[in-house]
Amino acid sequence: MAIAKGDKLPEGKLVKLGENGPETIEVAELSQGRVAIFAVPGAYTPTCNNSHMPSFVKNVDKFREKGVSRVVCVTVNDPFVAGAWSKSTGAGDAGIDVLADGDGSWTKALGMNIEGAGWVNGRSKRYAMLVDDGTVTELQVEESPGACTLTSGDSLLDLV
Repeated sequence: MAIAKGDKLPEGKLVKLGENGPETIEVAELSQGRVAIFAVPGAYTPTCNNSHMPSFVKNVDKFREKGVSRVVCVTVNDPFVAGAWSKSTGAGDAGIDVLADGDGSWTKALGMNIEGAGWVNGRSKRYAMLVDDGTVTELQVEESPGACTLTSGDSLLDLV
């Protein structure tokens, strides 16, 4: 069953590429305060790279002005791909945490996984949510992984 508005985030671990290599991040850390979390089917894929991530990079300061303490992107990629993508999109410089769910386990716990031929660990549905102290207060999910309307930074910002 997929996570829904009003649900608590499931426990899990994600990985961020730090200065000294991969660093484990407990999802509980994402449960503190007001957080915007969005997920992409894959780093460097056309919609993710050209629309989804840029929509959050351009709005990150507006999220903070509205009381969002952290903006997080989750991708089912390894931490090295996620780290390189963070740099190439300017997400890291903007203060967006790009976290890898390398084996897709947290994405599966959310019920947001999608399977496809040739995908070792599947991918994630494209979604965006607001989380207050671990509880999902807003959730938008795209019907198609190639769409980025409901889940864009602009659309989520309107819900803050």
